[in-house]
Amino acid sequence: MTVIHNLPAHVLFVHFIIALMPLTAVLEIVCAVWPAARRGHLVWLTLILAVITMVLTPITIHAGEWLYDLRENPDAILREHAERGDTMLYFSIALLVVAVVLAALQVIERRGTKPRAILTVAVAVLAVVVGVASMVQLYRTGDAGSQSVWGNQIAHLKKAGGS
Repeated sequence: MTVIHNLPAHVLFVHFIIALMPLTAVLEIVCAVWPAARRGHLVWLTLILAVITMVLTPITIHAGEWLYDLRENPDAILREHAERGDTMLYFSIALLVVAVVLAALQVIERRGTKPRAILTVAVAVLAVVVGVASMVQLYRTGDAGSQSVWGNQIAHLKKAGGS
C-alpha cells in the first residue's frame, strides 16, 4: 500500500507508529515494574498493542521506501531518516518479545507460582531498556524525517511572521 486517498501511505501509517510505539513501551514498563498492573488486563492490552505495532511497522517502512524511491537524488537527512526507519522493525520486534514475556509472566503468576525475583528483575530491566531505546530511536527517526520534509521552513515562517 503506497497511496491512500492521494496521500502517501507512509505519512498516514507513521502517525499510528508515533502513537502506538511509545504507548506500548510505557505500558510494558508499567507492567514490568508494577506487579499489580501485570495481574490485570493491562498486560493483554499491551500485548495487543505490541502485535499491532509489529504489523504496522513493516507496512510503514515499505511505504516509506516507496516514497524514498521517488526521489532522484535524496539528500543526506532523508537518507539518514530512511536508514533509521529501517531499524524500527527491530525495535518493534523487541517490544513484541517483551510483551510476550510479560504475558507469560502473568500466566505463571496466575497459576499461583511465584517467579524468582531474578526473573522479575530481569524482565523489568529488559522492559525499561527496550522501552526507552524504542522511544529514543522513534524520536531520532521522526526528527530526521521531519527535517527532511520541513528543513528550515519553520524558522523562515517564524521570521516572516515576526515571531
